[in-house]
Amino acid sequence: MAKFQSLPEAVAENLHDGDTAAFEGFTHLIPHAAAHEAIRQRRMDLTLIRMTPDIIYDQMIGMGMAKKVIFSYAGNPGVGLLRRMRDAIENGWPRSIETLEHSHAAMANAYEAGAAGLPCAVFRGYVGADLPKVNPEIRSVTCPFTGEKLAAVPAHRPDVAFIHAQKASRRGDILIEGIIGVQKEVALAARRVVVTVEEIVDDFDDLHPNLCILPHWTIASVAHVPGGAHPSYTQGYYARDNAAYLLWDKISADRALFTEWMQKNVLDAGPEVFAARVEGL
Repeated sequence: MAKFQSLPEAVAENLHDGDTAAFEGFTHLIPHAAAHEAIRQRRMDLTLIRMTPDIIYDQMIGMGMAKKVIFSYAGNPGVGLLRRMRDAIENGWPRSIETLEHSHAAMANAYEAGAAGLPCAVFRGYVGADLPKVNPEIRSVTCPFTGEKLAAVPAHRPDVAFIHAQKASRRGDILIEGIIGVQKEVALAARRVVVTVEEIVDDFDDLHPNLCILPHWTIASVAHVPGGAHPSYTQGYYARDNAAYLLWDKISADRALFTEWMQKNVLDAGPEVFAARVEGL
């Protein structure tokens, strides 16, 4: 049953050292505010799962929080490298990390398998690909009906998932509009789900019945954090801040500059800064 909490309370209660955590959002609705609160609370030894690690995972890795990253495509969207992630992999700064790389299809199927309570995902994929040579968790099975060789990967079952959405009702139901990505699947696959939202409304009675709504019983905690996806975007509220992604490429290229920026803009800041940044766009 969903509880309404401040973001610091929600993170403190639901994210613990050593957890497997997913901060999901596919270009749209990326939970930056939640990730920054996790950084402020100094959570460590995390296994981070995400379809497209972008700058929030670059920041978390650069702050030494991650011991392992399970992902598909790591990059600063539309810009280039994740420089903090690369530094951790190549030079062990600030610590070495383990990586398991998948395809987008494998990640999406693994979330769906976790949501269904299955131990693994079975799908057509990786034919002619080299990833199975470097990722031991990519296996194959033979279909008992057709004899076809199919790919298989372990289901994703995060200890906790963080997502951002447009609205929560007073009951704790969650409304997601626009590009949904795997937010529905990760919420159903995770043991605990924390949602940051742009606004809280009385109910969804006047909305179209085919919208994506996560019922309150799938949610552990709801935090009202306007602007909580910035610099990614929230459909109907604010656009993607492309300048922030371009700037990150320069910030993340230098360890000292990265450390200084994180101190000023994350460690010394709070959830309220996100609404202020959006208002300044």
